[in-house]
Amino acid sequence: MMRFIGTALVVAGMLIVPSAVEAHAFLDHSDPAVGSTVPTAPSTLHIWFTQELEPAFSWVHVTDKSGASVDDGAAIDPNNKQEMDVKLKPLPAGTYTVKWHALSVDTHTTQGDFTFEVGR
Repeated sequence: MMRFIGTALVVAGMLIVPSAVEAHAFLDHSDPAVGSTVPTAPSTLHIWFTQELEPAFSWVHVTDKSGASVDDGAAIDPNNKQEMDVKLKPLPAGTYTVKWHALSVDTHTTQGDFTFEVGR
């Protein structure tokens, strides 16, 4: 009987863990891509997440090497709530840092950062 209870608890744990892991909005990919060098400056940064986002509590900021803001604000794509689009000011050649904070619709938060470079 104890062996059965132990096995049942292990199986129940395996079923619960994947749903908890999937409940966060993690960065899926971006354009420009994480760590990439692009030949010309983009006018918009697109970031896709693994879950739908809560617009009021999700944000993206883009800064240059001196820490000055180069974005004109971010908005969640109304046709795809897993995507944030960030309008960018004209960017000279250089490295840019993207910091993001995401609140998924199920109230879990994640955050992170990455860089991309505009070619010289």
